[in-house]
Amino acid sequence: MDRRNALKQLATITGGLVLIPSCDFSAEEALKAYENLGITERDQQTLTKIVQVIIPGKHLKGAEELSMQDFVLVMANDCLPEKERKTFVKGLKGIETYTKDQFGKTFGELNPTDGAEVFRSIMAKSTSTDKSTEVAQNFLGTTKRFALQGYMTSEYFLTEISPYQLVPGGFKGSVPLKETEIVKTNG
Repeated sequence: MDRRNALKQLATITGGLVLIPSCDFSAEEALKAYENLGITERDQQTLTKIVQVIIPGKHLKGAEELSMQDFVLVMANDCLPEKERKTFVKGLKGIETYTKDQFGKTFGELNPTDGAEVFRSIMAKSTSTDKSTEVAQNFLGTTKRFALQGYMTSEYFLTEISPYQLVPGGFKGSVPLKETEIVKTNG
């Protein structure tokens, strides 16, 4: 009986030793939802910080609270052509190297003020001098466009900030507007 248990354990250990070299725990996997982009978890966290700089949310909900980084990634994954997708990913990865070279920290380690300064310095450079700057400018423009689109069409914005009223709405005659009043527009 002991010989039988010993053979079972030996077979289990041998099988385990055969499988261990094929398990690579060090490599980051691309997120399955964004398979066309090949975005990793670290890239998604960097994009979260970037979108949070674009829509900080001091008095209102910010981009991170509304998961705008997911909206940006879905739009880039599903709506951009192949060439623009590659430029988008290259720009996302290039932001990290740029901030590391210029500020000595990754973008995630920067405070929001320094993050805004990174954006200003990238957008202020002329596009004809450096190809990597052009890629970064393209990435920031695309990210800003998708983040604002997602924010302006979010449930929070359309119900809390600027509630939609059906046309024609109510007639109110001549009513003086207060300076702090939010003017509600009809679609």
